[in-house]
Amino acid sequence: MDNQEIKIFSFHYKPGPVVTNDPIYIPVFSGKNNEHESCQIIGDDTGENISSRNNYYSELTGIYWVWKNQHADIIGSCHYRRFFTNKKEPISYQIKRLLYYLVGLHRKRFGLIYTSNVKLFERKILNRTEILEILETYDAIFPQRRKFRYSVREHYRRYHDLRELELIEEILREKCPEYLPAFELVMNGNRLYANNMFILRKPDYNRFMEWWFEILFEFENRINKADYQGYQQRIMGFIAERLLTIWVYHQNFKVKELQVIYFKKLKKDN
Repeated sequence: MDNQEIKIFSFHYKPGPVVTNDPIYIPVFSGKNNEHESCQIIGDDTGENISSRNNYYSELTGIYWVWKNQHADIIGSCHYRRFFTNKKEPISYQIKRLLYYLVGLHRKRFGLIYTSNVKLFERKILNRTEILEILETYDAIFPQRRKFRYSVREHYRRYHDLRELELIEEILREKCPEYLPAFELVMNGNRLYANNMFILRKPDYNRFMEWWFEILFEFENRINKADYQGYQQRIMGFIAERLLTIWVYHQNFKVKELQVIYFKKLKKDN
């Protein structure tokens, strides 16, 4: 297993700093769409791509480009400011996590290490050796599931349009009804794999990509994208998170859930 090629793609939405020089991490400009020619980060606008639909798909245009144009034995998705870690938080951060309960942030921050200390936490980003060790025992690596105060269905209703989930249910019923039990389990539960992050072996990765984008493209064909503005314009990314969770539940994988380092300073800089 040691000789397997690993590629973890970190998706940027505009030119900005690259956190890690670890060669397994490959920065990709998601939504480059033949612009920003001076940017040194590879774009998702070559080969087969959907880069021009980035306003709706967010990092998924980069994920699609990787699927169609890149190859490796183990493939992963993360973000320019969100990275998996398998190392313990420093004591000071563990204490701060206890304080989250006092201010009501424990659900929102569950599984996330918020930090501005890039120098300290760059060394804690998941590395090749850790990935190989984990995948000797587990089928896949995903972030720790977010904990909602409400069910996934109710959470969606509060922030989006519940008819979109009803449309997803309709599509699943038509195309792959075997996923309906997982759909109900996810919708009625309060846990969600957020941010469209994952690390999968190539066979599982390819199966997931084929299923994921088939459902996403069908959903896109049945909505009027002109109806979506501002925050809601990222509709395909929101739907993708729910579909990802449904897919994982249906697979009944043995999943290793890891914390995610969130370099909050980069959100302002990038």
